[in-house]
Amino acid sequence: MTSHDAREGLGIVSGGSGPVIRQETADDHRDVREVHTRAFDDGERVPGLVEALRVAEAAPAPMSFVATVDGRVVGHVLLSAARLDAPRRIVDVLSLSPLGVLPEFQRQGIGTRLVAHALAAADGRRVPLVFLEGSPRYYGTRGFEGAGAAGFRSPSLRIPEAAFQVARLSAHEPWMTGTFVYSEVFWAFDCVGLRDPEA
Repeated sequence: MTSHDAREGLGIVSGGSGPVIRQETADDHRDVREVHTRAFDDGERVPGLVEALRVAEAAPAPMSFVATVDGRVVGHVLLSAARLDAPRRIVDVLSLSPLGVLPEFQRQGIGTRLVAHALAAADGRRVPLVFLEGSPRYYGTRGFEGAGAAGFRSPSLRIPEAAFQVARLSAHEPWMTGTFVYSEVFWAFDCVGLRDPEA
């Protein structure tokens, strides 16, 4: 889930100082809730997802990062545990979701910085794969590729093929193909795939 699929520029953010990306702390929780409430305009679903993923008992542990400008939290990205049902064995992987930036700070490169930081952190933990649902135009220039074409199966028929994306990191091995499996939290919050408003 991303709050903005438009291509970002690398413009200057307020005050001429660029964003600082750092690990989220407990003191950031209220600000992160505001980011996703405003970025997604979707009620409690995305903020609730973030709060549930923070405390879910799963390995690997979640990684949560904020972007700040002049000390203010303006963006957030979360990596959480997921699984790859591969032929040899189950592989621990990560899901990048959600990614949110306050509307007035979008299109300034903040989402790009958050994604790059998240992928570097996952690679540093030797996580082989990071999956997401999102725009191929946006994520295709930020380290991701179409997961279906790369040999992976989607966890839901409601995910458009083009939106199912993967980043293969340095610990990835050729045998690591198969079906991506979201954690139970994503299903519980109805955050997998698209919803048909007529259904």
